[in-house]
Amino acid sequence: MSVLDSDTNANPGRLNSLFDPATTIITPDGSLRHQHDIYPLRHSSKLQPRCADEPIMKYAAAISRTAGHPLARRSIRQDATHFTLRTYHSSQKNSRSILEPRLEDHGRVIHDQYSVVRDHYDTPKHPVVLAHGLLGFDELRLAGRYFPGVQYWRGIREALTAQGVKVITATVPPSASIEERAEELAREIEAGARGKDVNIIAHSMGGLDSRYMISRLQPQKFKVLSLTTIATPHRGSAVADFCLDQIGAERLPQIYYTLNKLNIETGAFAQLTRKYMSETFNPNTPDLDGVRYFSYGASVKPSLWSVFRLSHRILAEAEGPNDGLVSVASSLWGGEAGYKGTLVGVSHLDLINWTNRLKWLAAEVTGNPRKFNAIAFYLDIADMLANEGL
Repeated sequence: MSVLDSDTNANPGRLNSLFDPATTIITPDGSLRHQHDIYPLRHSSKLQPRCADEPIMKYAAAISRTAGHPLARRSIRQDATHFTLRTYHSSQKNSRSILEPRLEDHGRVIHDQYSVVRDHYDTPKHPVVLAHGLLGFDELRLAGRYFPGVQYWRGIREALTAQGVKVITATVPPSASIEERAEELAREIEAGARGKDVNIIAHSMGGLDSRYMISRLQPQKFKVLSLTTIATPHRGSAVADFCLDQIGAERLPQIYYTLNKLNIETGAFAQLTRKYMSETFNPNTPDLDGVRYFSYGASVKPSLWSVFRLSHRILAEAEGPNDGLVSVASSLWGGEAGYKGTLVGVSHLDLINWTNRLKWLAAEVTGNPRKFNAIAFYLDIADMLANEGL
């Protein structure tokens, strides 16, 4: 049994008790923990009302220029041409005041609305599909079925299920091409939805798979009502540009050959470049009428020991604010009304709850309040879908 016991699915009303700090549960890694070790204490107050999205259309030209521009062939230690790294390496107090105006130009800025789990969330009428990103999986078992597996959606599926949401977790080839991943995504949804309409919540590359499936494959055995993308590189990523540039065209075939010999698909890597997304994917993958498109972006100031330190710097120079792998500018999708906001202080892995436990522990030790909980974030997305009649 996972985080939640069996009668939870039949009784969504138990959600409040599940978030009681005195409750002991089995975590995704199989160990016993008190509830507050994984999720923050619940909070009775409502989130602040959603403000109207600020205009973002004035960034369309800048985004399109960025999308088609190759990464400058120079040392990343040099000054950025249009964005100074001092913004991201100053103190948190100073960087926040500098960072906010630029983020606000993209739309709603979200600082701490998802720091706590509310007492109540509305439940969408239709199933929710969770679509993972590059190198993703549903559950990874490195030591067989007798040992706990590693979940991509750490506790998120269980929290949504406890709220009464029918959840379908799709598994697609980790690094295959968008086309291959989209075909498998369609098969996974068809098997799980059984003819029902669905809402898709996609992290990172999962949003590109979903867009291709909706627009190009147009499955007939189920209907997609909405697609919510979270830090999806809709306009590619300068990190992909940088990696391919460093490898070089002459060495790339040999690397692909080696990876293929190891049964590692390579189709995804070249498709995540800004050139491919702007010149090939986006022009040939239009949004489908009748489908609602929503999106979120994230921005973080990486710590000294962050795994995203180099990638963040590359993106900051080329595209601006980012979560370590995907920029805010690239995350925008669904038009002015569809972009639901930028999560501040949240990394690409924070968005799928991989770092939640460690960061909440660090917050307790240092006394610095943690301002983001992925569980509260996904419950609020489900609440948003319900309020949209989906």
